[in-house]
Amino acid sequence: MVIDLSGYYSLILAAVIMLVGHALVFRIKLLSNYNIPEPVAGGLLAVVLLFIINLVFGWSFTFDADLQKTFMLMFFASIGLSADFVRLKEGGKPLVMFVAVVAVFVVAQNIVGVGLSSALGLHPLMGLVTGSISLTGGHGTAAAWGPLLESKYGVIGATTVGVAVATVGLVIGGMIGGPVARYLLKRQGQQPLPETEVRTTQQAVSGEPRKQGESQEDTDVQLTFDRFDQPRRINAYSAIQTLAMFAACLVASELMMKFTRDTWLELPQFIWALGCGVVIRNILTHAFSFKMFDRAIDVFGSASLSLFLVMALLTLRLWELADLAGPVLIMVAVQTVFMVFFAIFVTYRIMGKNYDAIVLSAGHCGFGVGATPTAIANMQAITDRYGPSYKAYLIVPLVGAFFVDLINAAVLQTFAAMFG
Repeated sequence: MVIDLSGYYSLILAAVIMLVGHALVFRIKLLSNYNIPEPVAGGLLAVVLLFIINLVFGWSFTFDADLQKTFMLMFFASIGLSADFVRLKEGGKPLVMFVAVVAVFVVAQNIVGVGLSSALGLHPLMGLVTGSISLTGGHGTAAAWGPLLESKYGVIGATTVGVAVATVGLVIGGMIGGPVARYLLKRQGQQPLPETEVRTTQQAVSGEPRKQGESQEDTDVQLTFDRFDQPRRINAYSAIQTLAMFAACLVASELMMKFTRDTWLELPQFIWALGCGVVIRNILTHAFSFKMFDRAIDVFGSASLSLFLVMALLTLRLWELADLAGPVLIMVAVQTVFMVFFAIFVTYRIMGKNYDAIVLSAGHCGFGVGATPTAIANMQAITDRYGPSYKAYLIVPLVGAFFVDLINAAVLQTFAAMFG
């Protein structure tokens, strides 16, 4: 029996799972020590419960896909609305270097995939499905390339395997970023934020007065994304303003999808949402001297990210993934190990071997085998405990949400022509 949950029920369930995930990470030291994102912790528990329900009662659930898509677009719009051109200039050389690192990784990821696929007796192009099509590209790329590989190159099951691997990659990306960062932080001797900073944010929420000798600066912990104990001074007016800008980004992205369909400008809708956010932000800021409420943008963006990740995980059907061929599972496992070693020995070293490089490495793990929202969740879990990394939050969304798709498309075309 299939139970179809409407948007209202899907939202309620996602919110409950988020609360459960927060409780798990807050109470289980292992999860917090390895910086496991709260949506991943709660989502995985929900997936296991759904699997047990399907196994015992034969029930399966479908969730509101439009709502999940809306939260995804809102998250990318929040990245665009936060991207002031003045800040983008700060990307400079590190941005170019990170793009180069990602380009090398995408090529290497497909070399590993094609090599393993051939060694295991599968069609060589199945290695692309378990490579950058599904892992770096994600669900959208897998759904787009799957039918093409099946019809033109005879890669049987490319679509099904691609979507399944992309879903598993979303989980893996959220699981390996934290441990990679923890290993690198330990090597550097980096310590979490001082206890006084955590305590003073809690004081701000509870109303507890500061102790003698503590300054106002001690209580003003500036973080890029939302954390549960950080006060947000948002009123109804600023919330409505911000939601209106989000709505404008979503409408503009939808119109651009219609106008560019079947043209060389056709891009995934989330890229248009991000781009429209950049345009709206900079027109309002520089042409009309409008003061953006970044705190509200961060809160709505962070909430959208969490809800999107939970809803994406809820679509993971373990009873269907159990039918994946053994060779495919082997290839995914090898790709995961390759991602970990590349992040530690290439990304971290080339990007400077400092704290920013650690956060960038965790972010690379997120979108290298998962998706950009997973990368942001990885970085958020780290910066909440060890302090902000403005360089990472500037570079990773730009590369993971835009440049990597351009790189991936070119690499996949080349590999398909070589091995098709």
